[in-house]
Amino acid sequence: MDLISAALANSINGKILQRLPFLGLDQASLVAGCIWQPYLNQRSGRPPTDQINDYDIFYFDTDLSFEAEDRVIKRAAHLFQDIDGILEIRNQARIHLWYPERFGCPCPPMSSVSDAIARFPVLGTCLGLSAAGDGSLHVIAPYGLSDLEAGLLRANPACVDPTAFERKAQSYHDRWPWLQIVDS
Repeated sequence: MDLISAALANSINGKILQRLPFLGLDQASLVAGCIWQPYLNQRSGRPPTDQINDYDIFYFDTDLSFEAEDRVIKRAAHLFQDIDGILEIRNQARIHLWYPERFGCPCPPMSSVSDAIARFPVLGTCLGLSAAGDGSLHVIAPYGLSDLEAGLLRANPACVDPTAFERKAQSYHDRWPWLQIVDS
């Protein structure tokens, strides 16, 4: 089993990735739990959609206005209107503008979608998939896949929220008890 096959076993991921290029967004990628959770679910004998709460789409646009992001959110809502799932689409170039107020800690500006993915709290979950117009998929894995494949939960020193790892790792361990929380 590989990450892409597992992610595509969730048909919602497949629909999103197939349509994502139609938004015409720079670096548009499907990221986070909807990508790696199907892998863990399959290893645990669960359905690929089990416990997936939402589908996160990241993109990168130098227009940092809320209005520009809102237009993208509305276009995406129309494009994905038949998908049975919560979609969260965010311009990673503007995260630093609202992150401190929402999460209570500073966040430096992101330089790309890959940079944003590389800051997730758990190293093995720093994953995304981007789709090209020709249907090909590209795995974004700044720290590789070995931690995910080995079932290791290791803190990401690049994460901007020092409290996030403990919460996330415990939540993941509660859902997939065979995962191992590792002190780095």
